[in-house]
Amino acid sequence: MSPSTPTAAAPVAQGAQDARLAGSRGLELVRGRGPWVWDAAGRRYLDATSMMGVASLGHAHPSLARALEQQAQQLAACAASFSHPGRDALVARLGALLAPLDRVFLCNSGTESVEAAVKLARVLTGRPGVVALARAFHGRTYGALSATWREHHRAGAGPLVPGFAHVPAGDLDALEARLAAGDVALVLAEVVQGEGGVHLLDGEFLRAVQASCRRHGALFGVDEVQTGCGRTGAWFAYRHHDLDPDVVCLAKGLGAGFPVGAAVYRSSLGEVPVGAHGSTFGGNPLACAAALATLETLEREDLVRAAAENGARLLERLRAACGDAAVDVRGRGLMVGVELPDAVAPVLRALQEQGTLALAAGRRVLRLLPPLVSGTAELDELADAVGAAVRAARGGGA
Repeated sequence: MSPSTPTAAAPVAQGAQDARLAGSRGLELVRGRGPWVWDAAGRRYLDATSMMGVASLGHAHPSLARALEQQAQQLAACAASFSHPGRDALVARLGALLAPLDRVFLCNSGTESVEAAVKLARVLTGRPGVVALARAFHGRTYGALSATWREHHRAGAGPLVPGFAHVPAGDLDALEARLAAGDVALVLAEVVQGEGGVHLLDGEFLRAVQASCRRHGALFGVDEVQTGCGRTGAWFAYRHHDLDPDVVCLAKGLGAGFPVGAAVYRSSLGEVPVGAHGSTFGGNPLACAAALATLETLEREDLVRAAAENGARLLERLRAACGDAAVDVRGRGLMVGVELPDAVAPVLRALQEQGTLALAAGRRVLRLLPPLVSGTAELDELADAVGAAVRAARGGGA
């Protein structure tokens, strides 16, 4: 018998590899409705994660379910060399939402949209350099990982893609010095750094970055993977600061749970050679149906405006509920970070035990990304639960 032949004495644990790579919350979720999910034991949880910012419409939204069912009965796959009505409609819709950006590359995830942006910038400018910011997170595939700042995400994965550099957020002199070398194709920024701790970048700084890119012939790119499609109370976070980027990366909430991403850029930058980039599944009929249903629902239910108003209320209530047990409570729309004086892990565990799911953003920041369909009652309940858990962690009682 070959040494690699499996035997009954050495079973392979099903799913063990995924658990080691992604970690486990020890919770098996089986269904959801709106901002709520249920585990296999029938217990209900308030979802303040949107499953990493993906479930923008909450869970089991009828518009999304209907769109996917109808499309699955018509056409589920279509290679990029053929057109189909859904792809044409989504490209037109994104072009209208992001005008004057008018070229759309459809893919399957945020990291793929960043990879596309990097590749497009290098092809269009003929330059190799990419500059990102300290605390940035842009994805886990090699180009996107090279733009990601935290060593925790990069450890052991080297060598990474050459040509990438990071400068401190807010340090215009460092950025200007790097751009002055004349070899930078793309400067990539998040308006709100989600994984980096829910840090809101200053609008004046971002406008200065954009101007510096224009002076030095580099493209200015905005990563809206987590912030886009209404999350911050605007269709796109860069609109809060009147920015005019050359390329925008989208994913997560764009499909409300179905994998879809996009890199949207200006045709005036030049033509990309046919075949220079592609994606087998990008822009497939099901993904386009999901994205179109999501965008239509965001508009029909006025969820972008609601995210702005509900987010302001949530921030106010969180600040009151946490008091001086939190170092800071910051955010925009329904993207909120609660900075703690100590590790966030015990607070996450306590919240889960009490029926609320939240996220970490670094070692000491609790990140809240509730679905955009969340109402004031659910968000008030969330603020009360977080406040109680944070105060208890500091010995202040519930």
